[in-house]
Amino acid sequence: MSHLPPTRVSRRAAAKFRRRRFWLLAVVLVLVLAATAFFNRSAIRNYFDELGGNDFAGAGHGKVSLVVSDGETGESVAREMVDLGVVKNFTKIYGLIIDREQVFYPGTYELRLEMSSEAALDLIADPNALLVNKVTIKEGLRIGQVFSELSKATGVAKSKFEEYLNKPEALGLPADEVSIEGWLFPATYSFAPDLSAQEILSQMATRMTQELDSFSVSAADRHKVLTLASIIQKEARQSDDFYKVSRTFLNRLKISMPLQSDATVSYGSGGTTVTTTDAERADPNGYNTYVHAGLPIGPISAPGNRAIDAALHPASGSWLYFCAVNLATGETVFSSTIAEHEAAVARFRAWMAENPGWNG
Repeated sequence: MSHLPPTRVSRRAAAKFRRRRFWLLAVVLVLVLAATAFFNRSAIRNYFDELGGNDFAGAGHGKVSLVVSDGETGESVAREMVDLGVVKNFTKIYGLIIDREQVFYPGTYELRLEMSSEAALDLIADPNALLVNKVTIKEGLRIGQVFSELSKATGVAKSKFEEYLNKPEALGLPADEVSIEGWLFPATYSFAPDLSAQEILSQMATRMTQELDSFSVSAADRHKVLTLASIIQKEARQSDDFYKVSRTFLNRLKISMPLQSDATVSYGSGGTTVTTTDAERADPNGYNTYVHAGLPIGPISAPGNRAIDAALHPASGSWLYFCAVNLATGETVFSSTIAEHEAAVARFRAWMAENPGWNG
């Protein structure tokens, strides 16, 4: 019985195995390279675009503002970026916008000159690139104080805001309002840098209308609710007191008793203190609730959510009087009888004597 030499068989098998392994590895390598190229096709294309002069390289330099308007298309944004010198090639940037399905939000963005298209689009997607003027309007500020805060934050002259003080209809508010006092909701706002005074105030007025709508306040009741809420905002010092102050004033209104709010007197006289003089309390202006029964002719401050809620949902109680007995802590005594109230007033006067010069 004959046999082939074992060494010859082993060599043939080994060679065949090596060839098969070579082609298998070659196929795997080709597939890996193809997959890598597919998943990195954008970076590869960007590299060749830069080599070919179709795109800038890097993060750019300097500063330039891009304004994206509401409803603007990716095509128009791409053209504007080229016109501003942010990116080099329209076809390149527009193609990337389509590939990335990039969404543009209205606003002003701070970009740089001569950026790569990828870097430019990445920056637009960063919320920190959106230029805004941020301002916080606190509850209880008078309209003049609101204008000052808005002017400081936006750079718009205070006089531009003052032009709309007695033009409520220009902000979408009832034309018969005394002024826009009390109609600008106190909150933190982010305003685009190119907004006018009218546009800024309109946003705030709309925000107040939305707040009133959330409480289901009818258009016919808005003036009354805001006026009462604005007084509560100025008179109440602690959270729970908002609802007690509201009940006290409503109890007085129910029996046609003057509100006798020093906050309204101070507003009408242009004062800034928590106490008022005999002369101020005798002044017949429309905000003086010592002279006139009922609510004053309009709001006296910017009421916040809690004050509005309190005006609509007062606490239960028979109080007709309240008096702050410690202005530092805000402690307030609510009374149902004049004797109780006079005792609270005595405590207040004693506190004022111990704290001379306090004006709140």
